Amino acid sequence: MAANIQDIRHILQEARMGLMDRPNVIATGIGYKTVNGRMTDQLSIICSVDTKKPKVRLSAADLVPSSLNGIPTDVYPSGVIYAQQAPTEKFRPAPGGVSIGHKDITAGTLGCLVLRNNQIHILSNNHVLANSNEADNGDTILQPGPYDGGSNPGDKIGTLSAFIPIVFDGGDGNGGGGSPCAVGNAAASVLNGLAALFGSKTRLQTIRPRASENLVDCAVCRPTEDSLVKNEILNIGQIAGLAEGTLGLSVQKSGRTTGYTTGTITQIDVTVQVSYGSNKVATFVDQLMSGAMSQGGDSGSAVLDMNKNLIGLLFAGSSSTTIFNRIQNVFSALNLSLV
Repeated sequence: MAANIQDIRHILQEARMGLMDRPNVIATGIGYKTVNGRMTDQLSIICSVDTKKPKVRLSAADLVPSSLNGIPTDVYPSGVIYAQQAPTEKFRPAPGGVSIGHKDITAGTLGCLVLRNNQIHILSNNHVLANSNEADNGDTILQPGPYDGGSNPGDKIGTLSAFIPIVFDGGDGNGGGGSPCAVGNAAASVLNGLAALFGSKTRLQTIRPRASENLVDCAVCRPTEDSLVKNEILNIGQIAGLAEGTLGLSVQKSGRTTGYTTGTITQIDVTVQVSYGSNKVATFVDQLMSGAMSQGGDSGSAVLDMNKNLIGLLFAGSSSTTIFNRIQNVFSALNLSLV
């Protein structure tokens, strides 16, 4: 006869303190057992842990027993469980997933910490830290971002260190038409005048070649002091490593606007035109796409798989999609490594 939930509650009440004394257990409760990644209909006592470790790395005393009084147990890797401070507030030290921005923008998201030239840096987007190419290295970066009340110098967290310029479609790289070459424009004007004089309807027009395609929207800033930042992501924890973003992969992120959200990679090898406002459009290639898991202000969020491996840098989206750079392209462009 299957145990009813009241029996399990009694067993858990008797056992919970002993379970919580185990060094890796951070929560206990009653739920359905998961087998091979799928939830079953079997009631069990669930022990949540920060990270699920191989049994060979745990002593016999630290292991969660396979059952308690005939009730099966299950171990669930929940990650560190945090009090839910609003990501728009000031954090010191500041983790990934919170508000940040160049002094002249509104606000975006602090992605994560990285190493560049053996120094700790903050990773986010160009349009968050470098104001869509308008900034200079050494400019002030605020946490929280200006829209969320960040002000200089009180909320300064660092200075812009490096960014990959965004190449915009159209004439001057900012969305306009025509050619930036003054000599070419002048020559075309003279020749067109001569053509008109001799009655020809043929006209010359200078044309700028199609803008180069972009791989990344990324930038880094150097913290004023390393103690001002924290090597983890709000509501997720520490990054475990790097991984490839693949079709159908489950992903998670923590961002300034929508907080912690999850999704699934629905498309790979994406080519997409992204609007930056004021008639500025940029074409990106080799991107990853998921369903709706972000809103404005989440730009710069680190995107991880469910094993906490970093796979992307979120930078754009719509009401139904989210777009992120492959993290391998970001790390290569800026010569980065994990902390």
